[in-house]
Amino acid sequence: MAFLSVAALLGAACSGSEAGDSASTEPPPTDPAATEPAVTDPPDAEPVVSEPAVSEPVGTDASAETTAPEVTAPESTAAAAPAVYDFSAIGPIVDGFVAEEGLNGAGLIVVDRDDGVVHEQYWGEFGTDRVSLIASSSKMISASILWRLDDDGMLDMDAPVADVVEWGVGNPDVTPAQLISNSSGLVGLLPDPTYAPYLCQYIATGTLQQCAEQIFTTAEDDADVIQPDTEFRYGGAQWTVAGAVAEAASGKTWAGLVDEFVTQPCGLESLQYNNHFAQIGVGGFDYPVEFNSDPSTLAATDNPNPEGGAYVTVPDYGQLMLMQLRGGMCGDVEVVSSEAIERMHADRIAEAYDGDAGDATTGYGMGWWVDRDSGRISDNGAYGTVPWLDLDGGFGAYLVVEANTGVGGNLAALLYEPVEAAVLAAR
Repeated sequence: MAFLSVAALLGAACSGSEAGDSASTEPPPTDPAATEPAVTDPPDAEPVVSEPAVSEPVGTDASAETTAPEVTAPESTAAAAPAVYDFSAIGPIVDGFVAEEGLNGAGLIVVDRDDGVVHEQYWGEFGTDRVSLIASSSKMISASILWRLDDDGMLDMDAPVADVVEWGVGNPDVTPAQLISNSSGLVGLLPDPTYAPYLCQYIATGTLQQCAEQIFTTAEDDADVIQPDTEFRYGGAQWTVAGAVAEAASGKTWAGLVDEFVTQPCGLESLQYNNHFAQIGVGGFDYPVEFNSDPSTLAATDNPNPEGGAYVTVPDYGQLMLMQLRGGMCGDVEVVSSEAIERMHADRIAEAYDGDAGDATTGYGMGWWVDRDSGRISDNGAYGTVPWLDLDGGFGAYLVVEANTGVGGNLAALLYEPVEAAVLAAR
């Protein structure tokens, strides 16, 4: 059944399981190992040249008639050299991994808060124009859109959904912040990604509003819903509800919000949302190869999936990673406030109810897994995408393979250390 394969795929997006399990849910990235060649662009800032310093005339003994001014030697006028990044260790690692796993290739982009894109590399069928379905790596984008509405005063992330939509009375205490921190109390993807009352989240027919209302008001989940902010329940229909609340608060469609708040200000060309789960793919946790970088394989929909329905190229996702590192800025345009970005990155489930995302070392913000040991945050996708940020180090990377979360997580684990080493060595 198409629902089963799709829902299972989204189910892979879950919890803090180890990356080594190819049928695991989407985990926070595991620990490092490895690095590759790259010629990088110079930093955005222009080099600064010091002007030579000239001293004022110096006074002399009273018997002297005149004194020539003393001129100091000019300071060095050498421009600061641009940082040089060496990612040469990465190529062999990815080459070997792609061959061993029989993959159609991979893509990687590394970004630095100050220097921008510092490395971009592709293997096999991948290139700058390849569009990939990213499953739950959509979450951080969707969370940014909701927070932008909060910035603009159209939505209060900490107020009940019932303040925005009439059907919010179905779960009157739930807030948007709880929805996108997987803490709403609604049924998540596990243990049953094909939970019958919520199946509309996977279907391209109907509208986002209709689906969210059905999810939020059905009596069929009454025995399974719990109080918000009492337990971490990863993913699923709560993200559909969040998207519908964003539409209602703004008076715009989800597609319109994506275009206005993300695509245009960040200069993106490829980012779109659809609801592919019941349209293509019969491979369980595996990437739906029928897509093959061709969005026209999907029918247009008014019921996009905010949790896992996005598709995008590597360079465009790299710009979104930079936006997250630069306090919500795409160039000179504020996509979302720095305060909102900080709340997205913070371990909300620890703060709100001393929760964890499967084990004591794993937390969750809003769209981001939080590794409580390393401090690394990530937004892994069921099909093998792994975006990660080192907030203290001011850098991040986005890895994409078209496989499953276990394969993507295993490759990412080999790249954490070499990416970090290359970035830090350039400073």
